[in-house]
Amino acid sequence: MPPGITIAADAPELSAANTGFMLICSALVMLMTPGLAFFYGGMVRVKSTLNMLMMSFISLGIVTILWVLYGFSVAFGTDHGSLFGWEGDYVGLSGLGINQLWDGYTIPVYVFAVFQLMFAIITPALISGALADRVKFTAWALFIALWATVVYFPVAHWVWGTGGWAYELGVIDFAGGTAVHINAGAAALGVILVIGKRVGFKKDPMRPHSLPLVMLGAALLWFGWFGFNAGSWLGNDDGVGALMFLNTQIATAAAMLAWLLYEKLRHGAFTTLGAASGAVAGLVAITPSGGSCSPLGAIAIGAVAGLLCAMAVGLKFRFGYDDSLDVVGVHLVGGVVGSVLVGFFATGGGQSDAAGLFYGDHTFDQLWKQLAGVGAVLGYSLVASAILALLIDKTIGMRVDEDDEVGGIDQVEHAETAYDFSGAGGGTAPRTAAVPAPGTDGVPAGDRAKGPHNKKVDA
Repeated sequence: MPPGITIAADAPELSAANTGFMLICSALVMLMTPGLAFFYGGMVRVKSTLNMLMMSFISLGIVTILWVLYGFSVAFGTDHGSLFGWEGDYVGLSGLGINQLWDGYTIPVYVFAVFQLMFAIITPALISGALADRVKFTAWALFIALWATVVYFPVAHWVWGTGGWAYELGVIDFAGGTAVHINAGAAALGVILVIGKRVGFKKDPMRPHSLPLVMLGAALLWFGWFGFNAGSWLGNDDGVGALMFLNTQIATAAAMLAWLLYEKLRHGAFTTLGAASGAVAGLVAITPSGGSCSPLGAIAIGAVAGLLCAMAVGLKFRFGYDDSLDVVGVHLVGGVVGSVLVGFFATGGGQSDAAGLFYGDHTFDQLWKQLAGVGAVLGYSLVASAILALLIDKTIGMRVDEDDEVGGIDQVEHAETAYDFSGAGGGTAPRTAAVPAPGTDGVPAGDRAKGPHNKKVDA
């Protein structure tokens, strides 16, 4: 019998309430990918807007098909060596009945499969923010297919699949701190080390072209994240999902405030981009930890993540890697923070009885398990992603030509532009561009380390 299917006479019955809840959560997580597209799309320059939107949107198509064909089987099929799964009835999702339940739960296997699909879709889309302005769309589409197959599907099995080594070890990852955020952040670092910097990196201003679009994207991500996190308990029967829902809100708020405070003290202004980025940092950090910590712990985790991620986005200037939209600084660092802090803030009264250092675990048992999960996923994704990028670069090429990058990747790759002002003239004289008042110009991800008003300070 395939794993994860319940048909015994004493098995739990299908719950309409839990099934409906999980379908809604799946839709919320799906909305996060277009939300991510808006978030990233607003942060790039006008000439790259459509390409940035499409780099997220295309994942909805590619990963969905791969998930149905074999991805679900690799991630959640019968374990093989604690490294990957495989189950014939999961291939093409053709061997399942509509009333078959996921093992130990009251939702159909189909519902679990579609919920997990949405995680598989957004994870490679997260990587795209690090590669803005310079990657061929065909190369990116191929990278998504290869990366999902070689990296995401197996890592999901490690962390969440029955028999996966991290799952069996007891690594706590409620909704994707390792499998999603560290995985994507490490992959982003691996790829940018292969493809190199944008033309004009650290020389030309690379400000966000639409901060309202960034805020819209951040709001959609925050909204969808409730399904992402609370839905990962797969039901509402014991209150753990409610704890995760509450902690998601709390940590996000704390991280946003911490990021803004750091900005004010370091650069002298509270920026809208800082508010949006801080919120995302909090969402990332609470993802692995929110089911095991208390609301006060969520405040601490969010605040630490907001501060450390705000500090981390400037590291690219110091070390010279061009992480265009701070995927490494927010998702990798935030994922590490949230995953490691489980070893400190787990109360033993949430999703499991595993307790952290601050709640009696003086043997560091849970902390070393968290470190093992973090280190393994980070190292594997970094190396595997760099190898995949190198293979693509040496065959079809990863980057567009320099002239095309300077001229605008939207026209080259999509034959379109995000904004068409050709009919807006009306025969009137052009207006003089307004000069922003001091303190009102946005601080883009690429210029955060330079401070407000583009004044250079130490990165």
